[in-house]
Amino acid sequence: MKKILFCLIFIIGCTQKSPVNPKGYQTENVILITLDGVRWEEVFHGADPNIINNAEMVNNIEEIKNVFWYDDANIRREALMPFLWGTIRLNGQIYGNKDRGSVMRLTNPYFFSYPGYNELLVGFNDDSVNSNAKELNPNTNVLEFMHEEDAFKGQVAAFASWDVFDWIINNERNDFTINSGAYPLKDSLLTQKQRWMNKFVSDMPYEGYGLGVRWDALTHEYAFEYLKYRKPRLLYIAYDETDEFAHQKKYGKYLQMIHRLDRYIGDIWKWIQSNDMYRNKTTIIITTDHGRGGYQDGQWGSHGQNVPNAEYVWTAIIGPDTPQMGEITYADTIATNQIAATITHLLGYDFKSNRKTGEVIGSMVRKKIN
Repeated sequence: MKKILFCLIFIIGCTQKSPVNPKGYQTENVILITLDGVRWEEVFHGADPNIINNAEMVNNIEEIKNVFWYDDANIRREALMPFLWGTIRLNGQIYGNKDRGSVMRLTNPYFFSYPGYNELLVGFNDDSVNSNAKELNPNTNVLEFMHEEDAFKGQVAAFASWDVFDWIINNERNDFTINSGAYPLKDSLLTQKQRWMNKFVSDMPYEGYGLGVRWDALTHEYAFEYLKYRKPRLLYIAYDETDEFAHQKKYGKYLQMIHRLDRYIGDIWKWIQSNDMYRNKTTIIITTDHGRGGYQDGQWGSHGQNVPNAEYVWTAIIGPDTPQMGEITYADTIATNQIAATITHLLGYDFKSNRKTGEVIGSMVRKKIN
């Protein structure tokens, strides 16, 4: 039975034809990745000098400082996110360093998760999406928009640590793969590893950790295994533990988790470079759903309408159609509501939702030579 399963998966992968991008770009696949609640301050400056020595937020100060502390902020950020600052800085673009004139912000006024993910995926703020409650999202998101295209039928998938994504993406309205929280992966072709993970996830105790949140390690393995064997053309991976540790004011674990997620993304990129279907044909976009407060405001770990600077976010992109500009400085302000249109544009389509959406981020897309 196992041999038959893997033969089927192999045949599926081998019989897929290389698609033609309707707009003539090289991008045939997009992977969207979110790191929940990761501040732009850590992304661009590394470990915060105001927090890393705080024994209330860092249990093992010397251990954390040995890994993440350097006097030079550029070295600190490279120590925290070596893939971002090693590979993406050299081969892609990174936006959101307010201190150097690059601003990215939310257009929704709430500055917490569900409204942030709604804005990201549907391309606009909806004032009725104003809580983290498990309510089905009425808006058309970028995943379902692309899944309606013939070339993307059965080629879209989403994996998330937070179980509310079943409602954010609206699994009642959509039949592509959406897997989140403690829910097992439902698929007609499961690998041995995926079957084992389904049993492990369903047996895990979730009380006292983060209600409805599974470990990012499990989300990563689910998504990576799916990527390798089902080869989707549009994949969304939503990690969450950074936000959990920030709310718990565990700054050391927050830094460690950022570092681990950066490694996960690097592993995905390395695999992409080894695979003919994805190499030089895939764009990766990394961003977050909201910012959070600062130590000096007494609100590090918090976010929301009443938290200063929680509206400021960041994004990074790497792919065959994106100019190699590195860290963006002194540029026009961009917004989270522009990501969905940018994704579809790179794939060769013009995004339409049930309301007017943000425009394509033009600087992310190489101008074609006719």
